Amino acid sequence: MKKILLLLANGFEAVEASVFTDVLGWNKWEGDGTTEVVTVGLHNKLQCTWNFQVTPEKLLHEIALEDFDALAIPGGFEEAGFYDDAFSEAFQQVIRHFNEHKKPIATICVASLALGHSGILQNKMATTYNHPTSKRLGQLQSYGAEVINERIVCTEHIITSSNPGTAFDVAFHLLEMLTSIPNTLKVKELMGFK
Repeated sequence: MKKILLLLANGFEAVEASVFTDVLGWNKWEGDGTTEVVTVGLHNKLQCTWNFQVTPEKLLHEIALEDFDALAIPGGFEEAGFYDDAFSEAFQQVIRHFNEHKKPIATICVASLALGHSGILQNKMATTYNHPTSKRLGQLQSYGAEVINERIVCTEHIITSSNPGTAFDVAFHLLEMLTSIPNTLKVKELMGFK
């Protein structure tokens, strides 16, 4: 069984988290059965961007990072306090751990800024929220990332994406990294994507 740590910052977007639980959950029951997602946060209750409340299964201090095979991080909104958790030292240590062990790291939208803040995107291709009214691409570049203005950018074991609309594609990329192309195509078809 491959365990995926779904790391949730206060202020995360629920839809960006749900794609990981759904795609990897479908795989657990209908695909090759090898994936299990564990939701983890820094607080007992997390407030999503749009006032939806979530109780993570575990708090960060209750888990051993060595027990996990991949890391998934949904993005969120500054106005909802997303960066308070995402840029915290506890969050940053998790990111650095998965990077040091070259385990898959999948982020959606501005969650890539947490990776940049940790220092792991230095001289690596990546992307983040790219709407013309946003300054997030410049922020990502300030962390030393080689910014690629594409929907999804995969560099080694790291997946970054440009907006919430990429969420399902990121989750399927992660599933492919953890299992196989044929298995991912099967899960996609069962979920109505092909």
